[in-house]
Amino acid sequence: MEPNETVASAPALDAKPKSTALEMRGISKTFGSVRALTNVSLTAYAGEIHALMGENGAGKSTLMKILSGAYHADPGGEIRIDGKPLQIGSPQAGRRSGIAVIYQELALAPNLTVAENMFLGEEMRRGGMIDRAAMNAAARPFLERLSAPFSPSAKVISLSIAERQLVEIARALAGHPHILVMDEPTTCLSAREADKLFAIIRQLRSEGIAIIYISHRMGEVYELSDRVSVLRDGGMVGTLMRAELNAPTLVRMMVGRDESSFYKKEHRPPEEGHRKTVFEVRDMADVSRVHGCSFVVREGEVLGIAGLVGSGRTELARLIYGADPKTRGQVFIEGQEKHISNPRDAIDAGIVYLTEDRKVLGLFLDMSISGNLNINVIGEDSLTGGVLNLAAARRRAAAAIQKLGVRAPNAEINVGSLSGGNQQKVLLSRLLESKPKVLILDEPTRGVDVGAKSEIYRIIDDLARGGAAVVVISSELPEVIGVSDRVVVMRDGHLVGEVEAHAGAPITQEAVMALATDLAAAHAA
Repeated sequence: MEPNETVASAPALDAKPKSTALEMRGISKTFGSVRALTNVSLTAYAGEIHALMGENGAGKSTLMKILSGAYHADPGGEIRIDGKPLQIGSPQAGRRSGIAVIYQELALAPNLTVAENMFLGEEMRRGGMIDRAAMNAAARPFLERLSAPFSPSAKVISLSIAERQLVEIARALAGHPHILVMDEPTTCLSAREADKLFAIIRQLRSEGIAIIYISHRMGEVYELSDRVSVLRDGGMVGTLMRAELNAPTLVRMMVGRDESSFYKKEHRPPEEGHRKTVFEVRDMADVSRVHGCSFVVREGEVLGIAGLVGSGRTELARLIYGADPKTRGQVFIEGQEKHISNPRDAIDAGIVYLTEDRKVLGLFLDMSISGNLNINVIGEDSLTGGVLNLAAARRRAAAAIQKLGVRAPNAEINVGSLSGGNQQKVLLSRLLESKPKVLILDEPTRGVDVGAKSEIYRIIDDLARGGAAVVVISSELPEVIGVSDRVVVMRDGHLVGEVEAHAGAPITQEAVMALATDLAAAHAA
């Protein structure tokens, strides 16, 4: 499909016609010599959830920032709200026009109250002083509308991530929006919290708000959206109605190739008798969350660890890596026991761990790509007198960028300025610099787009084909099944079973979920 080719464009679900809340016509945007958007058009209807999908860099954020007034479009395009042409010159003008945007990175002041955040910059005053009682009273109906379990006077710092997101939604609703943009709203939410958010989104749709929902997660798009529009390389590829949604079509629209090339499993290990066990964990446990877990990973094999949120997958990985204290358990590399008390011991033993939270626990966002890539092997670059060999560090960084396909102009820019997928590849590159024998990858594609996912799957396959033992932990069942040769399943801190393809029969989501939810035991009883 070519940019601006329209797959479908009319509202699909209701028989009655919907009023047009938003029309963006012929929107283009250039940054210097870079063309970010080319003649993009988008229509959203009142009472509709319209998903917007595309790889990082496809133009989604740029288009929404033009809608919000944060960016100005190039001359020639037009934006209409409720049929009226508007020039949106600033975010304040956008809000006054009925447009509210909730970004992926929540923009709240943690030491202020809920009400103070909701009316930040538009505080109510009496006698020249901020009237907190009036703001609390004005905030309360919006919080009640969302069934928020906290008061307007609660400090934001005391709230969970899911509760803070409710504050963002309440703040948006206080502006009485006609159009609500939500950018990756479930990134930091559990499945239960996401379900509650979905109920709120459906409620807002029923109230006639046009919702533009940006997500990389196809399951969410299937569950929520009335229509889906796809951007690729700054152009609008097309729009699908709900009845037309399917993974192969969406993948092809987003990345320009078929889903069949998505997962790579060319690393299939040899027959059982010829496999060499590279990594073994015996009876790993902590005080309360992990209970006597044991497994093996063979040379050139990808072992998946599946389970519901809270099943203990990440906790098990952190115990193996020495990030958390264990009460018992042994780790063996190629038959030799390794005594691991901290992450440095693990790295020295040949084990690396990709954390599920790259921004908080993985990367130094204010450091350069080169600085991040070299931090684990910086001792290798020492010259006489302890002076660092910066030229060697730069060469290593340049080689890593090329090998893993990190999209960056050079190795000296800050990691924090990269897309999620490129940040993840930088973190992977850093781990690979220590030449590990075992890689534990916890949610390796969380928060990255479809194209970056495909590239990370290629990297996992390359590692396995090179003989490494790879452990992949993922909450996305299609992913953990698609990349793994075997899948072990955790439930309530225990490894409760294993699923492996046999005689041409693939691993199925049903088999994994039966173990993860105890359905197999219930059926047997």
